[in-house]
Amino acid sequence: MVRKIIKVHPQDNVMVALTDLEAGDVLTHDEEQYLLTTTVPAKHKFATVDLPEGSEVTMYGVLVGKTVADVAAGALLTTQNLKHAALDFSTRERRTEWLGPDVSRWENKTFNGYHRSDGRVGTANYWLVVPMVFCENRNLEVLEEALVDNLGYGKSQQYQSQAKQLIDFYKTGKSVEQILQLDIEVENTHQAKHRLFPNVDGVKFLKHTGGCGGTRGDAQALCGLLAGYITHPNVAGATVLSLGCQHAQVTMLQEEIKKRVPHFDKPLYVLEQQVIGAETDMLSEALKCTFAGLMQANQCERAPAPLSKLCIGLECGGSDGFSGISANPAIGYTSDLLVALGGSVILAEFPELCGVEQDLSDRCLEMDDAERFSLLMKTYNSRAMAVGSGFDMNPSPGNIKDGLITDAIKSAGAAKKGGTSPVVAVLDYPEQVERPGLNLLCTPGNDVESTTAEVASGATVVLFTTGLGTPTGNPIAPVVKIASNTKLYHKMRDIIDINTGAITEGEETIQQAGERILDYIIAVASGEEEVAAVRHGQDDFIPWKRGVSL
Repeated sequence: MVRKIIKVHPQDNVMVALTDLEAGDVLTHDEEQYLLTTTVPAKHKFATVDLPEGSEVTMYGVLVGKTVADVAAGALLTTQNLKHAALDFSTRERRTEWLGPDVSRWENKTFNGYHRSDGRVGTANYWLVVPMVFCENRNLEVLEEALVDNLGYGKSQQYQSQAKQLIDFYKTGKSVEQILQLDIEVENTHQAKHRLFPNVDGVKFLKHTGGCGGTRGDAQALCGLLAGYITHPNVAGATVLSLGCQHAQVTMLQEEIKKRVPHFDKPLYVLEQQVIGAETDMLSEALKCTFAGLMQANQCERAPAPLSKLCIGLECGGSDGFSGISANPAIGYTSDLLVALGGSVILAEFPELCGVEQDLSDRCLEMDDAERFSLLMKTYNSRAMAVGSGFDMNPSPGNIKDGLITDAIKSAGAAKKGGTSPVVAVLDYPEQVERPGLNLLCTPGNDVESTTAEVASGATVVLFTTGLGTPTGNPIAPVVKIASNTKLYHKMRDIIDINTGAITEGEETIQQAGERILDYIIAVASGEEEVAAVRHGQDDFIPWKRGVSL
């Protein structure tokens, strides 16, 4: 029999609908019966007991809201009868004992990666072209046009083919109405091009809007972020373009590189336009340097490495009411497996940890980290409140439509990505991961800003869960897209890599899904599987200015 409802935690006083439910339905869970007094759409919640106005609502075993109107047992919880609420938290005696999962199946497994002189191992091998300031973005575009197709890194031409068809139809005299009604043939005319440098996965151009015009702190943070990409194990080297007069100076970048890798030895070519002079001279030199760098990068080949060399970023975006009970806990189990194997994982998106601070604080191995986490969370939230926002305003319209009606509900489900292992370090943006285990990284909840930051901190693969669908990718790290429900997986198959919908359908356990995801990571890290975001060239890159971004 198909399951229709689920209780996430024994202490919860709400149930989650796994399918659309009608008023009058009588549902059974653990020998308890519930009569619905309203319709309850799939992914939404209903009260299991009468909840008078002011009652605490519990989900995932934690406080997620308080009622602002009477809610009868069997009635739908909505933004009209429930408001965000979360327990306060403090640093106290911590619970750091942990019995990790059985990892005997993977203990002798390896992945084929790119070994760097600092001891880290990449899952890919890219060359970067990096601007120190937005003034250099046009020069990056010129270089991109000159290099990408000629080196064999061009993507599908199917949309150019469709545009040509439209032009041909227009030339035959068709009207606007006729054009709109056309059934255009979708044909992928892309021919796989031979890569000139087979060991190089591509040349990536990190265009951004920063480097000048903001605060000096913005410039420092940007240089730290760029240094994280240049020193990243998925990167062989970089060409850096500087105007010369901007806040983000090359010396600042060099200092940030040295912080991360004191004996940095990758090829790094730095060109300053105000020193070189003519733009044509600058671009000609940049082309030569980049080509020379690619020749050096091509000398590096994949070789076996232990799974302890993996560093995984944990991300969610376009979440739905199933994310916290399928995809997120599945990658949480994957996280625990990797930690038990000696690897590193990064849990970020601090606005989406609201309401679960106490649990994460209690899991910090060191009191200093617990205190730092508390300070970062409280400072971030107070900055948001100072401009009329706050963590309680984090859920997006899409989140709310699909059942995540308070920030605490969203956050409690989002935190499941971090599994159960102890927290070994708390990092502020854009610091680098130095210790194996679970690392907390302060970033916004914005998908691209957070993914950008996780990669800068060292993530060599990112696990990205979604219930609504999002194409988010990254220039240098494969972003594995994981659907929380089967409907989404089939609907947006071209951008989704893995489905965890079988968990809510009762056909797979969280542990089984987590193990399956780890096997997929190993294949991706070895270059045996190409994720959709890489296939589509989804190179999202947005630095975070330390203002308020939820």
